[in-house]
Amino acid sequence: MLIAADKFKGSLTAAEVAGHVTAGLRRAVPGLTVSAVPVADGGDGTTQAAVAAGFAPQRVQVTGPTGVPVTATFALRGDGTAVVEMAEASGLQHLPRGVFAPLTATTYGTGELLLAALDAGATSIVFGVGGSATTDGGAGMLAALGARFLDTDGEPVAPGGGPLRDLATADLSGLDPRLAKTAIVLASDVDNPLTGPKGAPAVYGPQKGASEEDVATLDAALAHYAEVLARAVGPEAAEHALAPGAGAAGGIGFGALVGLDAVFRPGIDVMLDVLGFAPALAQATFVITGEGSLDAQTLHGKAPAGVAAAARAAGLDVVAVCGRLQLPQEALAAAGIRRAYALTDLEPDPARCMAEAGPLLERAAERLARDFLV
Repeated sequence: MLIAADKFKGSLTAAEVAGHVTAGLRRAVPGLTVSAVPVADGGDGTTQAAVAAGFAPQRVQVTGPTGVPVTATFALRGDGTAVVEMAEASGLQHLPRGVFAPLTATTYGTGELLLAALDAGATSIVFGVGGSATTDGGAGMLAALGARFLDTDGEPVAPGGGPLRDLATADLSGLDPRLAKTAIVLASDVDNPLTGPKGAPAVYGPQKGASEEDVATLDAALAHYAEVLARAVGPEAAEHALAPGAGAAGGIGFGALVGLDAVFRPGIDVMLDVLGFAPALAQATFVITGEGSLDAQTLHGKAPAGVAAAARAAGLDVVAVCGRLQLPQEALAAAGIRRAYALTDLEPDPARCMAEAGPLLERAAERLARDFLV
């Protein structure tokens, strides 16, 4: 049995999910051989998954999205591969008391986290983006890495996406030279462009507290930012603004494509490679995946869909565990998942379901084992 599940957000890490599923399976089938590869798709929880796979955690203090220092963790492996998760530095969880800052939240701390990875000897970086509190196009990140963004008076523009409307000149020549020698993969489950009706402000701004007026302000500011960068580095910047992934995490994808020469790949594909999923899959006869909510988003690049696709290609059965199930059986089957076991089937109250996720997951796994293994 191979357990390759993502976290249950707000309840259990991916490693904890694997532990509870294992306990439940072995209640029904004592002595069952179980292996686990906790997975992530590039969003929040990516660093935890890397650490569970044997990467060493590295903790540093960086600038949070509102300028308040926060402690962030990246993961480093002995071969020089680092996993850097932008949410660790610039995620929604770092907003004080959950107060949004849609116009002023900055990715500066993410740049500091990337610098820390370089300082630690990273020669290749998996840059997972998602769960951000920011919509600054990665300008803060690039500033921390040595870029300069100036207004008409020659002063640095203020942090955040809104102030980018005042941007007059951009200079990327001061970027840390080590970046040019570092392979950086932009890992995301988001393929939105930077601006427009499907861009970062319009689609994700409201989740970060942006009003309709804020969305319009941010969209115009990021469009202006892209124009200034095109003048600074060439027309490829305009092309990158339209590229899949440019709108990831408030446009930090765009900053990574332009300034870090990053290569965009679907986050789950990258993470399955990095976490050693293929060798584990080769030893498996049955696969269990899952995440907190199996819903329409799951089918668009989330971890369970990626795991199921790989397992199906290997000819293996896949079942899923989840907190709540919002997909019909036909959609599950189309994704390669034979059946899903939801905790809400055991405990319909959402608050209790989250609070008691571990024991409930063990019960669900025991039921799964009796259905498929006994």
